[in-house]
Amino acid sequence: MTAALAKTIPLEEFFEGCDPLAPVLFDTVRSRILSIGETEMRVTKSQIAFRRLRSFAWTWLPGQYLSGAVAPLVLSIDLDRFDTSPRWKEVAEPTLNHFMHHLELRRAEELDDEVFDCLREAWSKAG
Repeated sequence: MTAALAKTIPLEEFFEGCDPLAPVLFDTVRSRILSIGETEMRVTKSQIAFRRLRSFAWTWLPGQYLSGAVAPLVLSIDLDRFDTSPRWKEVAEPTLNHFMHHLELRRAEELDDEVFDCLREAWSKAG
């Protein structure tokens, strides 16, 4: 039995009522990922997934789930290793050898070469 896929929604709907900086940061994430190579984007109510044969990066709006002062956007990247950079808000291992690295985004400059290298690594392992 396969799990049901969440219903896709238009990109504009995902960002309705959010911090105005979130779509700006998302555009930066998306253009960095698309500069690596062909990528499918899947928009659902809870997240935007970037995938090849499997998903490798996600963006989501923490304000949908958390109260108080939160970042406008979070970028989550699936690597097969634990990256020790202190910039990650959290690193979790939801399944063996899949380390989910969560980066809170407040400024486009946070999507620097270090993050781009992680995105490129995740992209290459996903396809």
